[in-house]
Formats: sequence, structure tokens, C-alpha cells
Amino acid sequence: MHRPPIRARLAASTDRLYGRVGGAGTSFDCCDTTFRIGADGVRATSACKRAKESALRLERELDAFDESSYIAELNRTGSVTNGHVARIVRRGLEYYDRTDGVFDIRHGAVEHEVKAYVRGEDPTAPDPTFDPSSVTVDGDTVRTDGPLDCNGLAKGYIVDRAQETLSGVGRRGFVDGGGDIARPTGPVGIESPDDVGTFLRVLSTEWNVATSGGYRRNRDGIEHIYNPNEKRTRSRNDLVTVVARRDCMEADALATTLAALRPGEAIRLAEGWEGAEALVIRQGVFHETEGFDGHVR
Repeated sequence: MHRPPIRARLAASTDRLYGRVGGAGTSFDCCDTTFRIGADGVRATSACKRAKESALRLERELDAFDESSYIAELNRTGSVTNGHVARIVRRGLEYYDRTDGVFDIRHGAVEHEVKAYVRGEDPTAPDPTFDPSSVTVDGDTVRTDGPLDCNGLAKGYIVDRAQETLSGVGRRGFVDGGGDIARPTGPVGIESPDDVGTFLRVLSTEWNVATSGGYRRNRDGIEHIYNPNEKRTRSRNDLVTVVARRDCMEADALATTLAALRPGEAIRLAEGWEGAEALVIRQGVFHETEGFDGHVR
């Protein structure tokens, strides 16, 4: 008699256990998008509650547009001591090196100017000056001589921390921050930027997922994505989806980076990025890394 592989049998047994114990879920506004949290298993309801509280608390600490946040304090005073901010800034400096300066957190002034216009808070189209701030990190203390842009990292970081709070013995779950998903527990649809409700691909992956592109936030062609090397404030692509093994923050940062590059450049960067695969769509043409199809259902 044929017996399924032990991993498959163990997975099926675990699925039945989670199903018997029960599940819970919640959704809420966070980071200018809708967060969805779901959990199955032991104490799923209380785990979802803790994960939501974690996400909202971190949003208050890391929202650059909230004057009471640590990021706002850093941008206003030039110095702050906070472990979350220090970890995000360190990662930002790492990605500056790994992307040859395309991902650069030192342009907080550009972020504020562009976002104010995209949100409709400023009627004047931005003409930003790409003058990078200097930044240093010493332990949990970050110092800078100008505003920083941690937007391309903060949401992914919040998703990761909420996921950590959600996980536990006898329990599994996911955190979806507007398409940035930590450790998905089921299929993930990549929605068409042109046809809401139509999925271009359906992913089946245990890696973290993030999506970026010009279709999400723009006004009169001005977008929240920018390339400081080209002094350009718009995406090169309609949609970018990244799966990353490391964490959601890495998927988030790489998706933002690839959105700012021409498709060929984006795929070359992603091909050389260990532990990541990418799909880039521009004008109906699909470009993907060699290993991306391995994460497609």
C-alpha cells in the first residue's frame, strides 16, 4: 500500500489539529492600509489581539507623520534612542550598499514633499532636491543631520513583529499588511493593477511577500517611489512582487527598490539577491527571476 511522504503526513496531521482547536481573525487600519491577521490553534483569539496591539503600538512609534513618534522626534531633533528605530536604520544602510544607492533612507525631505502632494495636503507638485542626510547608529541611538525616510522598511518591520507575537506552540497564523505578508499560511493572489479582483498569479510559498508599484499611490504621475540616483519620483513598473526568505522587511525594501528600476535592471538585481525572487510587470509584459515560478501555485 502506498504511503505518503512523512512530511506530507505530518503536515496533514497538523492541519487537522489546528482545525479542531479553532481559529480567529481580525482586520484594522494601520500604516495607511488595512491589516488582516488570522490564526489557527491554541489561544488563537488572544494571539490575534496581541498581534494587533503590537502592530498599532509600533505604528505610533514609527509613523514619521505622527509628531509623537520616535521617527518624527529623530527627524525633528536629529537624535533618538530606540531599539526599533535603530534596527530599521541599520537595515536601511545595509540596503543602500546592496542596491548601489537606489534604496536610500537619507531622503526623508523628499518623502515628506512627495507624500504631502500625493495625499492632497499640498496643491503644488513637488520638485524635490535630492540632498541626502548623514546618519550614524551607535547601539540603540540614531543621529542624523536631516530627516530620514524609513517608509520602505517600517511597514514590513511592523508586519514581522506582529507575526512574532502571533506565533506560538500549537498555533500558526499570518499577518497581511496591505499585501506585505509575513509567512503566509495559504495561497496568496497577486492582484492585477488594472482589474481589481483578477489574480495574475497565485503564490504558494512559506517565504515573506511584498508588492509595490506605481498603481498604488500616485497623483498626476507623481508617486511615493523614487530613485535618488536618477532624481526621479515615480515608478518604472506597474507592479512588483517579491518573495524573500529573510523577513517581510527585506521583501518590502526589495519590492520598493525594484519598482524604481527598469525591468531589466530590476531582474538583474533580484537574480543576484540570495534568498529572494521577483515578478516585475510593465505595460502588460511579465519579467521574473528564474526561481520565481517555484513559488507559484
